[in-house]
Amino acid sequence: MTRLPAAQRKEQLLDTAAELFSRVGYARATTAELAKAAGVTEPIIYRHFASKKVLFVAIIERAARETMNHWEERLAGAADPAERIRRLVGDNPMVTPEGRARYQVFLQAITEVNDAEIHAAVSSHITDLHAFLSRELKRAQDERKVTKVFSTELIAWILIHVGLGYGVLAAMGVPHQGEDASGVHVQQMLERLLVGSKHAD
Repeated sequence: MTRLPAAQRKEQLLDTAAELFSRVGYARATTAELAKAAGVTEPIIYRHFASKKVLFVAIIERAARETMNHWEERLAGAADPAERIRRLVGDNPMVTPEGRARYQVFLQAITEVNDAEIHAAVSSHITDLHAFLSRELKRAQDERKVTKVFSTELIAWILIHVGLGYGVLAAMGVPHQGEDASGVHVQQMLERLLVGSKHAD
């Protein structure tokens, strides 16, 4: 077993656990399997995380931070509110290779685990994401770039609902989901409905 600084070991355990949970499921994964996959002993795991559930919650919280960082980086350099909305609509972190692995953990937390603490961690992320989207939409509404027919809170929920649904189906490998026979994608439709098109038809 290679000795690592505590912070580095903790990140390694989070990475290994996320891969293990996404492959076999939270409920079926054991700390013995995790220790073997990480190349450590079980006491090393418990030195960093009090239980498997604490580890799972830590993965959710880290994934939430990484998702928000992804959005912030994606919006960097875009001053125009309409362009910022286009980037938000056109870039779903759930369908990137890194994002898919992160969100598989979220989906397990929602569908497999009946635990208040785990659900609270997921709910906290969704609440933060909703607030973030609402702020961006409010900015666009204030500059008349997004319709005011509906509240920013409601539009933000629509984006979350569509994003989660699209991400789930993408993770399942459903062919051609989210597009019509001509190849127009649901993201293009949302962009057009919210801020119009950069180009004339």
